[in-house]
Amino acid sequence: MNMISVNRLAWPMFEALCAEAATLRLGVSHGSLGETLVDAGATQPGGLAAGLRIAEICMGGLGRVMLGSDPSLPHWPFVLQVASSQPVLACLASQYAGWSLSHGEKPDAYFALGSGPARALAGKEPLFGELGYRDQADAAVLVLESHRPPPEAVVAKVARECGVAPARLGIVFAPTQSLAGGTQVVARVLEVAMHKAHTLHFPLDRILDGIATAPLPPPHPDFVTAMGRTNDAIIFGGRVHLFVTGPDVDAEALAARMPSGTSRDYGRPFAEIFRAVKGDFYAIDPALFSPAAVSVTALESGRSFHAGALDATALEAAFG
Repeated sequence: MNMISVNRLAWPMFEALCAEAATLRLGVSHGSLGETLVDAGATQPGGLAAGLRIAEICMGGLGRVMLGSDPSLPHWPFVLQVASSQPVLACLASQYAGWSLSHGEKPDAYFALGSGPARALAGKEPLFGELGYRDQADAAVLVLESHRPPPEAVVAKVARECGVAPARLGIVFAPTQSLAGGTQVVARVLEVAMHKAHTLHFPLDRILDGIATAPLPPPHPDFVTAMGRTNDAIIFGGRVHLFVTGPDVDAEALAARMPSGTSRDYGRPFAEIFRAVKGDFYAIDPALFSPAAVSVTALESGRSFHAGALDATALEAAFG
């Protein structure tokens, strides 16, 4: 795994994104330290096409994200299709929004969750010790869920911890309320399954391939509502198929324990749950953060195990 560099793969994709900024309705600028900033939905309109490209950058060039359709969801038939033949690196070492970045005090404090390949250069999260992976590259790409670019202090911190010059740091930012922002968040449907497998202590090196879909949610100007819809797209409409090695009994257990329907909090729109716990993510059952329907194929036997189901009624309530 250490021979694969998610940042080296993603940097040309970031450069191509900048080169096509006009057609993708993006804004490209340079910050005070020389970093390249791409506004994909804050003051620029962005769009679905940009979101697809950003999602692939988030996966460190090791995944493919495209639009498809699913007739089982009659009012929301358009879905994001995600696939990776390197799901551990693409999803957990790169795409996972695991880097919390903040600066300043209220009311002007800055906070954003960082995802993308730059995480694998910084290696600040305990997860990287478990994965046994640390990237090496002279350029880094970071994607932020934010309505504004990071302040100079955050940029300096990211460049320092990634070990790159600020001029070789690319930062894409977009709020969840935007088309591009919401698209790249829902494109984590495969990553959500990988993270759930990790929390269930399934050996990640036995997951060889993965594909997933989730419906494209309508955006909403309110942050909590928009964030809720991106979660509900996966919780009620996400479908994942993992291909694993090892005994059938392990594959069957993984499928049975993964779906969101196993959670005590399943059934209500996520925004409603979030408001009820007053924004405390830790008060929400972690089992809820899972795809709705799961298939796991045991490669040695060829047997497949299925659990969970899409919930079109709940999705309708969530998407309004």
